[in-house]
Amino acid sequence: MLSEFSLIDRFFASRARANTRRAALGIGDDCALIAPPVGEMLAISTDMLVEGRHFLPDVDPNALGHKTLAVNLSDLAAMGAAPLGFTLAFSLPKPREDWLAAFSAGLFELADRFGCELIGGDTTAGPLNLCVTVFGSVPQDAALRRDAAQPGDDIWVSGTPGDARAGLGVLRGEWQTHVADAAVFRRALERPEPRIALGLALRGVARAALDVSDGLAGDLLHILERSNVGARIDVDALPRSAALARLPLAVQRQCSLAGGDDYELCFTATPGARDAVEAAAQHAGVPVTRIGTITSLDPADPARAKPGIAWHDGTGAPLNLTLQGFDHFHAD
Repeated sequence: MLSEFSLIDRFFASRARANTRRAALGIGDDCALIAPPVGEMLAISTDMLVEGRHFLPDVDPNALGHKTLAVNLSDLAAMGAAPLGFTLAFSLPKPREDWLAAFSAGLFELADRFGCELIGGDTTAGPLNLCVTVFGSVPQDAALRRDAAQPGDDIWVSGTPGDARAGLGVLRGEWQTHVADAAVFRRALERPEPRIALGLALRGVARAALDVSDGLAGDLLHILERSNVGARIDVDALPRSAALARLPLAVQRQCSLAGGDDYELCFTATPGARDAVEAAAQHAGVPVTRIGTITSLDPADPARAKPGIAWHDGTGAPLNLTLQGFDHFHAD
């Protein structure tokens, strides 16, 4: 039977030591030693994935390894930061070798692709719970922040938000779809693609940015609140995959506006930067779509007195939509 330390060494530490390039000191000591390139700042983010809350018990462990790191790399992408390394802490009910082999393979496949080294962590027995802290670097004046949006900015989104939530709906039996579409949705849910290349390409082009992890309606509001502005969104402009477009319109809107787990980027940029945004997207190989405008607040107008989103359809007609993002303490 695997012990704690043989588990760590066999499935994680030995692989990490073989690929250490950026950390001055990686796994094997009380602390790792890591420093950003000269003139850059460390970007640090932590995310936790809990069985039954963030993933289903029967999820493919290879896909889970991928997603465990992908959700953290997505945070770096939203800041325009380049990956450096990460730590992994987890509790595991039983040290099953087949599960660990598949999980670590999915984890390291993504880590190697982005040059992000495992530099430390911890493990213990308990309910399945995965926690990653990721480290990246970004030039001091180039970080994409949530508090930088300005009235008149365009609002953009990458990819096709909503597919992941559609996948969860299929798994839950909330709606039915074709087998091929279900496979598209499930891949979006279980294997999100962190938009690192796009985040790096948007340095000096975008103003404010974040990743859409808890639904566009909730996440965009974070930019609005931090920047003290409002937003006007054209719901019909939101990009939808061919698979999502085959679901009923109400389901499409629910998934693309209030669904979570997409890990696409939502960002703002001046209208004068439209060509630069398109060039950045083309360079990164990621489609982007302009979906709205940042608006100023007006204390004299109750509808615009505080940060919020005005939803409209493609004709400009207002839509009375009650939407909110995923809440970990109030989720169904």
